[in-house]
Amino acid sequence: MPTQPQNYARTSSSSRQQQIIEIIRERGETRVGDLATELGVSEMTIRRDLDYLDRRGLVVRIHGGAMIRRDRATNEPDFGTKRQRQLSEKGAIAAAASNHVPSEAAIGITGGTTTFEVAHHLDHVSDVTVVTNSLAILELLDSLHRPDISVVLTGGSPTRSNALVGPVAVNTLRTFNLDLVIMGIHGMDELRGFTSPNLLEAETNRAFIEAAERLIVVADHSKWGTSGLTTIAPLDAADLLITDAGIEPEAASILNDHLPEVTIVTPTHAL
Repeated sequence: MPTQPQNYARTSSSSRQQQIIEIIRERGETRVGDLATELGVSEMTIRRDLDYLDRRGLVVRIHGGAMIRRDRATNEPDFGTKRQRQLSEKGAIAAAASNHVPSEAAIGITGGTTTFEVAHHLDHVSDVTVVTNSLAILELLDSLHRPDISVVLTGGSPTRSNALVGPVAVNTLRTFNLDLVIMGIHGMDELRGFTSPNLLEAETNRAFIEAAERLIVVADHSKWGTSGLTTIAPLDAADLLITDAGIEPEAASILNDHLPEVTIVTPTHAL
């Protein structure tokens, strides 16, 4: 039975392109006219979007439409898979990040496995409000039964990494004034800054940044030189970046040139 069309609201180009990817992933392939009707834009706009996504290697243009690249159909690992990577590094980074969280603060914690570890290290912080788009972080903090830790979930549509993203999340975040945000990333480099493979996740993370007075980015050394589909923010948008001793000296030098503060931690397995 053919998939029934979904109703999509008019959105920014990045949100629309992410929706196009999801539609094509679901159906395998689709036509320009169908996408234009469902997304409420012109066929010319859809053609430009498909050309852009084809250049980025996310879809394959075919006559009259596009199909998904089979090697990109599941290009983002799920939360459980990513959590097993660089465990010691993430633990050391998270412990360092938690030391920057004051009591009686309102903080944002974005979705991700490193930020999930940060939530594990909030035991010394009291009277804190945590705004998050992570289902895993909500479940973790709720399991602590700490009446002095309030958790606010943004709402939105879930990604493979258990982060809620999209217009609902963005609009919710625009109502908050946060003391700081702790943000995880997919990749970073000098030219592209902090990046994500998910356009809606990047848009949601930008809303986190705009809501906060201070931005702390947590990223293990493997994130350097990795580039996601879209840029969240340039390197100098962060007030502090915390990474681990596996970072290459040249990368550390570049980060120090662009950021006000860089902290490099040593994982326990490296002692």
